[in-house]
Amino acid sequence: MDIDLNDLKAFVAVARAKGFRDGARASGYSASGLSESVRRLETQLGVRLLHRTTRSVIATEAGQRLLERLGPALSEVEAAIDVVNGFRDTPTGTLRLNVPVNAARLVLPAIIPPFLAAYPEIQVDVIAEDSFVDIIAAGCDAGVRYEERLEQDMIALPLGPRSQRFAAAASPAYLARHGRPAHPQELLNHACLRSRFSSGAMTTWEFERDGELVRLDPPGRLIVQAGSAIELAIDAAIAGTGVIYLFEDWLRPHFDSGALEPILEPWWPRFTGPFLYYSGRRLLPAPLRAFVDFIKSSR
Repeated sequence: MDIDLNDLKAFVAVARAKGFRDGARASGYSASGLSESVRRLETQLGVRLLHRTTRSVIATEAGQRLLERLGPALSEVEAAIDVVNGFRDTPTGTLRLNVPVNAARLVLPAIIPPFLAAYPEIQVDVIAEDSFVDIIAAGCDAGVRYEERLEQDMIALPLGPRSQRFAAAASPAYLARHGRPAHPQELLNHACLRSRFSSGAMTTWEFERDGELVRLDPPGRLIVQAGSAIELAIDAAIAGTGVIYLFEDWLRPHFDSGALEPILEPWWPRFTGPFLYYSGRRLLPAPLRAFVDFIKSSR
């Protein structure tokens, strides 16, 4: 069966994006072109791959099985073709990164601009989300994660600051009304601004001092999705709604301006900074190889 590789790529783009318009934005093709490619592919295979409604596009069982096998296979095809890139004086192509929102905000701004300046023919495509995905199946070259969430069969390269802290904070007005907690357990009697992961699990507040570890699940007057909606919680904290617990670097500008005040600082837990991770089971695409070399030379 003679199937056009571009039709397969079109199907993967639409199935991952769960829509023709979003698939077009992600792939650079037109929505009508993707629709025609998927229709042609379904005709050749003789099976429906996508359920189409006016609001969404969802893979059928056959489509989901095909997507699971195609993602890694297409990545291998691209990697094989990319071997030619090694013969160029300047690497070209697209580097696709899957990163948590905090890394996109706190870590990558110091890395991506100088990398793009050093490699003008490389395009970087960053997908920022806090769900834990299979980067190969998702069509990404590499990801950024923290140590406890790294997959064991992946190569990990230190990226950005090697030490970070979580911080607790509240506005001066809130502290004037409710007092300043002296121990983490006192937060159970405060209004707290919480966040949850896309999985639905609530983030735990952890504090540590002199060997004493305190884990809390305080009451939340406001609950937002971690990463994508965290700015709402910060604005609420600045407005005096409650106590927030977040990356210190994210709150630092508000400490400097006086909009928020640090609380319980001796208890702030310190943890290892993020890592760039990627599969060691295949040839590195030229853009990723250039990025890895850039990170190593910058350390």
